Amino acid sequence: MTSSDPSSHLAAPESPLRRSPLHDRHVALGAKFAEFGGWEMPLQYSGVIDEHTAVRTTVGVFDVSHLGKALVAGPGAAEFVNSCLSNDLGRIGPGKAQYSLCCDESGGVVDDLIVYYYADDKVFLVPNAANTAEVVRRLDAARPDTVTVTDLHAEYAVLAVQGPRSAELLATIGLPGDHDYMGFVEAEHEGVPVIVCRTGYTGEHGYEILPRAEYAEPLWDALLGAGEDLGVRPAGLGARDTLRTEMGYPLHGQDLSLDISPVQARSGWAVGWKKPAFWGREALLAEKEAGPRRRLAGLESLDRGIPRPGMAVLDADGGTIGTVTSGTFSPTRKVGIGLALLDTAAGVSAGDEVTIDVRGRRSRVRVVDPPFVPSHVR
Repeated sequence: MTSSDPSSHLAAPESPLRRSPLHDRHVALGAKFAEFGGWEMPLQYSGVIDEHTAVRTTVGVFDVSHLGKALVAGPGAAEFVNSCLSNDLGRIGPGKAQYSLCCDESGGVVDDLIVYYYADDKVFLVPNAANTAEVVRRLDAARPDTVTVTDLHAEYAVLAVQGPRSAELLATIGLPGDHDYMGFVEAEHEGVPVIVCRTGYTGEHGYEILPRAEYAEPLWDALLGAGEDLGVRPAGLGARDTLRTEMGYPLHGQDLSLDISPVQARSGWAVGWKKPAFWGREALLAEKEAGPRRRLAGLESLDRGIPRPGMAVLDADGGTIGTVTSGTFSPTRKVGIGLALLDTAAGVSAGDEVTIDVRGRRSRVRVVDPPFVPSHVR
């Protein structure tokens, strides 16, 4: 892939890799594949820009079955999860989902994930692919005897239906779509149970549907077949990356990591600061009080340069003041955009002009507050 490819940081597949239950469907559609989180997943079908545009204007369907799934169950399950993960389940109730962080004691981020709060004795987790085993391991090591932690990574598929016509598409195949943002319901499609959640990673109105893995193919076929008149497109991880970057959503391993805390990544909104306990609490409170040494910010190109992960961010004198963590060409804005960790001591803020080092050439960018395009998730 060339450096102008918006997904050039996604590696070519290496064997052996895990495969989605929809792998054969992707092959039949002529998908190009890439390795992501130890899985061989579709990078694109008709092209990143075409798929990106479909999600912004009509509707796209992603296979994100590489995402993890885990069940925490038993008396006190929700209380236990709440004592471990950063966000506060007390802010929501049963039938709601919540974005949260699994931190270590240093305040670094082991993973960011979605928590499905079923009941006080049942919590379902959707971590990132590469981090599922570690999240499960940490929870299992800390659990009380009344609680079980079960890795269900291979038991479920995940289909993301995203775009302004996503509710229409669900209605066409008889699935509910009128529940609130971050709400989920249990439903059936042709007699088979599925979970439908008002979540997504694109900034558009959308849903994530979780069927059992063995039912992924007929559900995929139904969505693509019913969506022809709506302009549906199968969409790959290339478009998923450009869409989430336009929203300023972090990607674990780049914008959040064991070395990049929620305070640095401006993800403090996903921390229940008043909770008496969660992993990393003391370190994060101390960092928040002292102020982080670096913070995530948006970058918008002022010339033809495109921010890419690893590029240095420079001040007017050519001194390094930060590093690009995510970057791409925005299909919506038609400019280069990115996220970067900037040293707080540099004193730059939204509206300031800095430069990035593009293979030895300085390219002008403006510091901005994401998102780069309006959000339509609510």
